[in-house]
Amino acid sequence: MQQKYEDYYKTIRKKITDYLERKKFAHSDMLLLAPDFFHLLVKMSMDNRVPKGKKVKFAAGVAYFISPLDFIPEAILGPIGYMDDLAVAAYILNDYINEGDLDIIYEHWAGESDILASIQNIIRVADSYLGGGLWERIKQKYNQGA
Repeated sequence: MQQKYEDYYKTIRKKITDYLERKKFAHSDMLLLAPDFFHLLVKMSMDNRVPKGKKVKFAAGVAYFISPLDFIPEAILGPIGYMDDLAVAAYILNDYINEGDLDIIYEHWAGESDILASIQNIIRVADSYLGGGLWERIKQKYNQGA
């Protein structure tokens, strides 16, 4: 499991970096957070201090990242497809933060940016980038699946 996770993390990072070297994207700073958010979801889903119900939601977020079938598929759109994955991850993490222990989030955060500001920024942009209707469907799918 650990090796697959590390390989997937490196794959996401490489795809996004290569993509951004070739194309301009208004939210490139956000897109570069995708591997870090994936890492955080994995770590939170494996942490024994996290309640089981929340672990299920974190695991669902990991599955959403990995699944080839999502609202904005990476297979068709390339790394831009990670924007909906980021939105789902931010939504899951925001839910945990509103009810959980911030110390665990900070402990597992491997990114360089402030995690709380990043989550809020992604949630704010998700509505405009993904469109209100699509963002609501993503949130509904998350709430039904977890």
